[in-house]
Amino acid sequence: MIRSQQAHLPVIALTDPGMRGKNNEDRFGIVALQPTEPESPPALLAVLADGIGGHRAGEVAAEMTVNLIAGYVLENGDKLPPTALLEQAITTASATIYEQSRSNREKNGMGATCACVYIVGDRLYTASVGDSRIYLLRRGSIHQLTTDHTWIQEALERGLISPEQALHHPNSHVIRRFLGSPTPPQVDFRLRLNGGESDDQARDNQGLRLREGDRLLLCSDGLTDLVGDEEILAAVESQPARQAAESLIDLANQRGGHDNITVILMEVPPGSLAQPKPAARRRWWLWGCIGLLIVALLGGLLGGGALWLLNRLEPSPTVTPSLTQPPLPSPPVLLPTAGQMPSPSLPAVLIPGETGTPVVPPALNQGATPTPWPTYTPSSS
Repeated sequence: MIRSQQAHLPVIALTDPGMRGKNNEDRFGIVALQPTEPESPPALLAVLADGIGGHRAGEVAAEMTVNLIAGYVLENGDKLPPTALLEQAITTASATIYEQSRSNREKNGMGATCACVYIVGDRLYTASVGDSRIYLLRRGSIHQLTTDHTWIQEALERGLISPEQALHHPNSHVIRRFLGSPTPPQVDFRLRLNGGESDDQARDNQGLRLREGDRLLLCSDGLTDLVGDEEILAAVESQPARQAAESLIDLANQRGGHDNITVILMEVPPGSLAQPKPAARRRWWLWGCIGLLIVALLGGLLGGGALWLLNRLEPSPTVTPSLTQPPLPSPPVLLPTAGQMPSPSLPAVLIPGETGTPVVPPALNQGATPTPWPTYTPSSS
């Protein structure tokens, strides 16, 4: 894969440190990708990372997360299927972060959450670790595609606490999975479209075909702690992308802004997913027509030659002499001349040329949110 100067879908990304005067530990990256094979569709990668560890360099871990994942996808995007690509990119980044945290006392214990959207043509792939979220907004409804990897979420799923108790629970931000952990984090590929799906059904949704009018939103917990899903839907449905992202950040800050806030908004405008006919198919169609023309001309040539050969081999007429009359001289035998042979010629064939458009690599965007100290408790599913 190579970087492209322009993404095939529009993207808006904004980040804000919040109202508590904290360092912004959120980081994000947007990378437009062009495959090396001309028949393959373009791709778009969006990565959002929320640093954890506070003074233990959470912002360093978040920045490493974005850069390492983007670099891995750029290098291996043509070699691996999308889910395997994202899984290896995330686990490789996690191992690198862990090794660096061990080698530097000031960075000991640093880590980051991660939410990734990878769009190949019109196919959506997601991956997440931690509590940064991905939403799909479609036809007036909002779907939280990812599942939070927090103590609260696990307690809710097991019926240990009620949703009302979860709102102000002291363990509301205890992270159960993160990059930089001693063991590789379990990357979550569940892409939930409705609450009734099993885990296997949610994973089977990977490769979801996007539709015109769809919007994807990635955000850190600095937004979702203070702004509800229906409020997110109302803001995005009623405003252009940039204004919607700005209004969501403003709303979170108006309600206290106790954490960093990052929003990435991607849209599927009308006509943006139309795929041109691949150049290879056009070439095969052209060569097919040329082949049929050649076959027709050869058929005519062979047919004319066969008629000429039959005429040449036909026996000449003779007169049988009678017993009472002297024999008559035989008439002359006329052979066809060279001018009688067919000599069709093949027409000239013009092959249209092809042109290519160079692409220029853009720089990664960066932007960064503190999340409370994670736990190292292994998780299931």
